[in-house]
Amino acid sequence: FFLFFNFNVRKEHLWSSLLHCTIHYDPDTTEPISCSLKSLDELLSWKRNEASPFNVATVPLASRYPPLHSCPRRTLVSHDMMGGYLEDRFIQGAEMETPYAFYHWEYIDIFNYFSHQMITIPPAVWTNAAHKHGVLSIGTFITEWTDGAKTCEAFLADEESYRATADKLVQISHCYGFDGWLINIENVLSETAVKNTGPFLRYLTDQVHERVPGSVVIWYDSVLKNGSLKWQNELNDDNRMFFDACDGIFTNYNWTEQSLEWMKSYSAAQGRFADIYVGVDVFARGKVVGGKFETNKALELIRKYEFSTAIFAPGWVYECHEKADFRQNQDKFWNLLSAFVYIHRPSYSLPFISSFCQGFGKSMYWRGQVEMKRSWFNLHAQEIQPLYLSEDLNNGGWLRTRGCSEDAWIGGSSLMVEGMIPSGLSEVCARYWSFCVHWSTKNFNQTPSFCPFVGYFLSTFPWPPRHLYLLSTSHQWGCFLLKMIGCSLREVCIRVSRDEGDENVSFNCRIGEIMLLDAESLEAPLQSVEGICVNDVVWHTGALKGDGHTLKVLLNVTLRWQYPTQQVRHFWIYWRHLRGPDPRIPPGPLTLIGRSYSTLYRVAELEVPAAPGLIELVVEPVSREGFKVPETQWGRRTLSYSA
Repeated sequence: FFLFFNFNVRKEHLWSSLLHCTIHYDPDTTEPISCSLKSLDELLSWKRNEASPFNVATVPLASRYPPLHSCPRRTLVSHDMMGGYLEDRFIQGAEMETPYAFYHWEYIDIFNYFSHQMITIPPAVWTNAAHKHGVLSIGTFITEWTDGAKTCEAFLADEESYRATADKLVQISHCYGFDGWLINIENVLSETAVKNTGPFLRYLTDQVHERVPGSVVIWYDSVLKNGSLKWQNELNDDNRMFFDACDGIFTNYNWTEQSLEWMKSYSAAQGRFADIYVGVDVFARGKVVGGKFETNKALELIRKYEFSTAIFAPGWVYECHEKADFRQNQDKFWNLLSAFVYIHRPSYSLPFISSFCQGFGKSMYWRGQVEMKRSWFNLHAQEIQPLYLSEDLNNGGWLRTRGCSEDAWIGGSSLMVEGMIPSGLSEVCARYWSFCVHWSTKNFNQTPSFCPFVGYFLSTFPWPPRHLYLLSTSHQWGCFLLKMIGCSLREVCIRVSRDEGDENVSFNCRIGEIMLLDAESLEAPLQSVEGICVNDVVWHTGALKGDGHTLKVLLNVTLRWQYPTQQVRHFWIYWRHLRGPDPRIPPGPLTLIGRSYSTLYRVAELEVPAAPGLIELVVEPVSREGFKVPETQWGRRTLSYSA
């Protein structure tokens, strides 16, 4: 595969001509980024063939119990993190010491990516993380103040205009794989505009339901039926018309208990309590109930009246506290809310695998060894999360599960289980997973592993087993083989017992990975990487540091390939030098460039030997179970270039 470029051509010319839409790429490095649309013109001119392939969510929405439609008290989180599109905009990850991430997915039903840009498209990293846990991911359509009023006059002028706008919103959510919209109109509407708002909402809701199964459209409480801007902090006759036209309402934050009492008896709310998301501002701005570390007080009242809740800006634990204490404060915040939220059970089929990685870390680990020793952040790497619980026991005992980035098996963190066995108890039991894993008439193999294999224990059970026990000790690997029929696994616990004595005993244990494998599927042949190709090539040169005369050559290129992604954990991307102008120099070794979590990767700013040259780009699939894929099945593509 030969590519010849003139290095004297300006970088800017190549950049604009080779890439469809530069807003989807960092202008300095060409790394793929997520971004919003900032105007109605941008929305109406949006074309699917110019959409960013990198920002398409690749993880299907997992099923969970209870499903959203039958959950009587739902929890929506609107993340509103410092304007959005921070380090999370870098789709292939960023180097960051203390990033913000969310990992208490078992408590929530809907994740709303919020910013004050007009059309906020959730970054694929967030949608993929949400979908792994059965949580919907929705974007935001917002208009505000004077400019917002002008926009509304345009798109709500008539049926043709509002349908054109709704159609584009539906196309965008369908293209990028997220699950609907929060509609936030915070400006005055004219008589014509407000008359068309209800039909706009109804049309948008119907269309997105048809194109995106399970999707939702939620209205924010701000505008009244007469078009005036006046937050009601409740559902009432003045905003009911909008609620009736979509899937729910997100109320403003300054409600009182009297507001909740009124809504409980309001005729329009009957049968739809779950569709009323009572807003809670975690920053506690204005006259509100709770907020900050007293947000639980607001949720206690909301649940008393059987409503859903919308928790706005839980990133307060990150923005207003020491970044180094982020995990501790986030765990504290959600533990205080745990009595007022459902613990959902995501439903999975085999294989089920998780290394507890939260999507960031101080180092990147692979099988207990440091692969990359620097801080990193990439929510694509976040694996299915366990329960993070804190429990007080009698006689001063306690239990806690938390993420730990000081050591890991794969990714950036392990699960730390710690506590104290109090006097009077011989053992304690910590539940760290609540889910539903189904298997049929097949062998079933469970292999939790944290340390390298140096031994194993085989346990036998009465039939059918009431409890499944895994025997393991530090630096050992355990396995058991069962044959199960029509069963499902609901909880995973770890039991810690004392050897002898009756004094208080403290303990801690890191768990690196859990694998629930279908033994028969392990015999399935590994696939080969197919159809690898390159496009969107950008070359440019720059002076070497300390040398104003010698030029370095930098390559930017997009790799695409075909592979069944359900079989892999990730892909490793390598390069090597095959041939240059001096034939005496032998081919170089494979050098790791990065990881990809889909069949797409942007190589950015790769320094290659001076022209003429021949290099090879290599894609290695990493199986979910950790099996080595033979090199003969890796994907390879060579690039030849000259000056």
